[in-house]
Amino acid sequence: MRDLDICWMSAIELLDAYRTGELSPVEVTETILNRIERVNPTINAIVTLTADLAMARAKESEDAYRSGKPRPLEGVPVTIKDLIPTRGIRTTLGSRLYEDHVPDVDAVLVERLRDAGTVMLGKTNVPEFGLVGVTDNVVFGPARNPWDTRKTTGGSSGGAAGALAAGLGPIAVGNDGGGSIRIPSSLCGVFGLKPQFGRVPSYPHVVRGWETMNAEGPMARTVADAALMLDIMAGPDDRDRFSLPATPVCYLDSTRKGIDGLKIAYTQDLATDAVDPEVAGIARDAAFSFEGFGCEVVEDTPGIPDMAQDLTTSVIMEMVTANEERLEEAKEKVYPLYRPFLELGAMFSAADVVRVGFHREELWEKIWPFFERYDLLLTPTTACAAFDLKEGGTLGPDTVDGKEASPASWVSYTFPFNFTGQPAASVPCGFTAGGLPVGLQVVGRRYDESLVLRAAAAFEAAYPWSGRRPEL
Repeated sequence: MRDLDICWMSAIELLDAYRTGELSPVEVTETILNRIERVNPTINAIVTLTADLAMARAKESEDAYRSGKPRPLEGVPVTIKDLIPTRGIRTTLGSRLYEDHVPDVDAVLVERLRDAGTVMLGKTNVPEFGLVGVTDNVVFGPARNPWDTRKTTGGSSGGAAGALAAGLGPIAVGNDGGGSIRIPSSLCGVFGLKPQFGRVPSYPHVVRGWETMNAEGPMARTVADAALMLDIMAGPDDRDRFSLPATPVCYLDSTRKGIDGLKIAYTQDLATDAVDPEVAGIARDAAFSFEGFGCEVVEDTPGIPDMAQDLTTSVIMEMVTANEERLEEAKEKVYPLYRPFLELGAMFSAADVVRVGFHREELWEKIWPFFERYDLLLTPTTACAAFDLKEGGTLGPDTVDGKEASPASWVSYTFPFNFTGQPAASVPCGFTAGGLPVGLQVVGRRYDESLVLRAAAAFEAAYPWSGRRPEL
């Protein structure tokens, strides 16, 4: 088997090849590390490479197969987002304030993936503190989109998405506080799932904040791989007071079930300022293709309030509060485009923060009756495809469909479901005329990741995207 073919295999394909002896974890790990060495300098997706650890883990996995006792993800390479603590491995949050930070404990999900036999390749690039949808920071610089290296990967799990799209490992871990898994998955043409809030325990936190909006989740090139990851990552842990009870659902099995008879809503209007017509057209065509699976698809919208200011308040207050003891140092060291946030944060009041909670309740009053009528909601994942990186940085596109864009406006499809906590995924659904990926967001009822995965898997089977690869 050619090295390039190995780099594009799914986790499930690798596991099958390990069991039959066609491939070994050491061979696969060496092959992917070689590709990282060649490709990563171009896209800057992986910022801390753990090659020695990876090879040691791969050898342990080989021993497990020889002894006939492999674990569920034995020998599968994985990358971990640089916001997520990894014991003994630098975790910078993309910040000069934390560029030498080495945690003494693994995150719960890192523990679970390690105990399942994964081979950790390294840490992936993020915007500082994961606050915006463009992966760039003053420690490592920007992550570049494998489909066009002049453009952003999105964020904040931009390094994770870029690595997947470039063949630098079959699976990755991200987290999502406003779209941070779904946005880069859309812009890079991979699959990403924000699980139900609390499904995957989140502990510990390097910097506190967003605790009622953030969800750790799987990213992969195939829906089945992400489902397999969620089977390992999900489940309660007392260290996270929000973690949900165990469920008997097997998420991987869910991907093998049909979706005939579902009632699905599609909208491109979620208090959205503007959406690129080409992106909207691709997403709409994808949504109505579900009629071919036996679903009823109608255009309808829950008519939600505009919560862009609430997102902005949450983001800025997190950054200011998390760094309040080092505020003067932060003003000197943070990503330059964040500095106005620090000044603005000083102007917010307790009432502003309380008001966000009131608005979340108003949002839910619109959402829950909507999901009484529909099984799923489909939208474009983002209002535009990947846009140009800029010298000096950027927080988002300048315009969308000729209208001025804010850092929150182009991601207005994703962050409402962080406020509600519902499961939502981005599944690749096509390419623009310029060759850039477009994602379709699939939003489910509370606690029902299973149906989101079923729908995404059905779409993937009918319109497979994994055979199309960027030229690097």
